[in-house]
Amino acid sequence: MLSDNLLSSLNKQVSNEFYSSYLYLQMASWFDHRSLVGFANWMKMQAQEEAAHTMILFNYILERGSMVDLGAIPSPQAEYSSPLEVFEKTLEHEQKVTAAINNLMAMATEEKDYATKAHLDWFISEQVEEEAGVSDILGKLKLVGDDSNGLFFIDKELSARTFIIPDKLNK
Repeated sequence: MLSDNLLSSLNKQVSNEFYSSYLYLQMASWFDHRSLVGFANWMKMQAQEEAAHTMILFNYILERGSMVDLGAIPSPQAEYSSPLEVFEKTLEHEQKVTAAINNLMAMATEEKDYATKAHLDWFISEQVEEEAGVSDILGKLKLVGDDSNGLFFIDKELSARTFIIPDKLNK
């Protein structure tokens, strides 16, 4: 059984992961509206990934014999000045998610909840990947600046992204 404190924090993270999915769908809409369908695709795939993360946490809470308590999801920012700003905000968001996961890990460590620590190990590694992927795109956007040909190339590259259901969700 999860402690009340850890359960509350895990439930909050479930809502945070839902928000992440919601945020990336909003960003996808922003890109689609500007005919940047590759960027929109990347964000849609990211939204699906975040929804999968939500379900991994959701299922874990239930497996531990606790109840999931879904919180409210705030409206995400809808307008941006450029693709660069969108990815700057994306990196900021992923860094906040990383901090939240790290806080959960610290709490599980303090409470000696080794099952939760083991479960969160996957999320720790996932966040390294998340930040690195966003940083890569951000670096490319900074490199091309206002060059529309460069933006077109990045858009084409991002259109190839597909969603792969995490193994952890299938367990």
